[in-house]
Amino acid sequence: MALSNPDLRRRFASFVLAAGFFCGSGLSNAMASPALAVDVGSGAVLYQQEAARPWYPASLTKLMTLYVALKAVSEHRLSFDTPLVVSVRATAMPPSKMGFRPGTQVTLGNALKMMIVKSANDIAITVAEGVSGSVEAFADEMNDAAGELGLTQSHFVNPNGLPDDRHFSSARDMAILARALYLRFPDQGGLFGIGALRLGDAIITNHNNLLGRYPGAEGMKTGFTCAAGFNIVASAEQGGRKLIVVILGSPNVEQRTLKAAALFDRGFAGIDRPSVPVTGLAAETTGAAPDIRKQACGNRSKALAQSNAEIEQLMAPLMAATNTGFASQPEHAVLFDGQALARAVPMAARIKLVPRPVFDPVPIFVGAAEGYAGPVAQARLPHSPIGTETAPVTASAYAAAAKLPFEGSGTPLAPDVGALPLKGHAARALLKPAAPHEAVAQTKSHKVAAISEHAKVAESKGKAAAKKAVAAKAVAAKHSPEKAKTKLAAKTPVHSKNGTHASKAKSGKAGGQGAE
Repeated sequence: MALSNPDLRRRFASFVLAAGFFCGSGLSNAMASPALAVDVGSGAVLYQQEAARPWYPASLTKLMTLYVALKAVSEHRLSFDTPLVVSVRATAMPPSKMGFRPGTQVTLGNALKMMIVKSANDIAITVAEGVSGSVEAFADEMNDAAGELGLTQSHFVNPNGLPDDRHFSSARDMAILARALYLRFPDQGGLFGIGALRLGDAIITNHNNLLGRYPGAEGMKTGFTCAAGFNIVASAEQGGRKLIVVILGSPNVEQRTLKAAALFDRGFAGIDRPSVPVTGLAAETTGAAPDIRKQACGNRSKALAQSNAEIEQLMAPLMAATNTGFASQPEHAVLFDGQALARAVPMAARIKLVPRPVFDPVPIFVGAAEGYAGPVAQARLPHSPIGTETAPVTASAYAAAAKLPFEGSGTPLAPDVGALPLKGHAARALLKPAAPHEAVAQTKSHKVAAISEHAKVAESKGKAAAKKAVAAKAVAAKHSPEKAKTKLAAKTPVHSKNGTHASKAKSGKAGGQGAE
């Protein structure tokens, strides 16, 4: 039903706009979180706020992991069909993860899909070890690539972005990296737009809420830790023009999505004009990346108010332009007309109303590709060629256990029939220090053993020596050596192989933190 009264139509238009508008608190930008919009074709900055400020990238790190892996493929060091071996170190990673057991094989191609869609921390380690031999060697390659790309505010120590004060980046550097991925590896751009994966009967969905909701959204990568907040590098294309948006430190997923959509709206509407190249943004030379865990994982009320204010400021010119255009053409105002609503309201204001999309999942599998007969990439000596054999100690995140006696016999240690149980009074008796008279008995027993040995030698030399040996045995019998030996035997089980092994068998436990 159309609205006939022009004044009523204008009121309805205002109501529609208000439905997608946020009430901000008017807070200053002193605590504004980083945001950046860049034109991929020209590399020009369309919008920036604190874009050169150091920040913890969280799982945005995996974009660099992807870059280094694709670079290795382009250099023919391995292929997408090369099987990678999941190590103990990989399985020790906290979620998000695939949860494969040590020794599981997964092709590089499947591993990269899991890493981008699931944001799997264990698979990022598997990729790093498969490409470079070790996590540390891969981090060296990440930093080398960062230097080549001009990422002056980034330093990487791991391939998954788990918390580390030495691991940081900025919105500027993330935008440069994202643009380089599209320009250097255009054939792999489809990785970012995978909405879901199918592994057996399991469906794995992407964390990027812009996919399937924002027109032309092509994906890229999300990230979250308490210290970093909710981050995203997103790309979208409309009318042959591709933009990249970077949002860091949002207080939740919804705010991250809305802010990114607002920057896309502004860029495609021509509100934000190209300015300096993204590489020309001046880097901050002082200050470390802030830890915002209180805002991201604690009381978020102030952070939400600040975020709402930032989004309101971003959307103000969009709403003003739309309000003017919509009110000047009241004949297009049709009640409950979805197309009219779409024309009237910027996408950022109504993206929450878009239902969650259902994607056709891309199938993946575990194991080597059928018919593959090439080398296998696993943890090994740093920077050694793929296919190099590795000892267990280099393939594991932990030191290998020492070989035990009787290895391969089915029992780690032979039983000690002389061992006594360490319980109650018996234990206290065994652990009691030797008494002085027992020490004397031990000395006498050693002397008796020596005399007995000399007696045997003397007996072989002649009858006279034999007589002396008999005399010596008589002396030994008089001192009762067997009784002394029995007392000493009761004191020795604390030094037995069984006791030593039991003390070495104790092990500790370690904990960790997770990231999106």
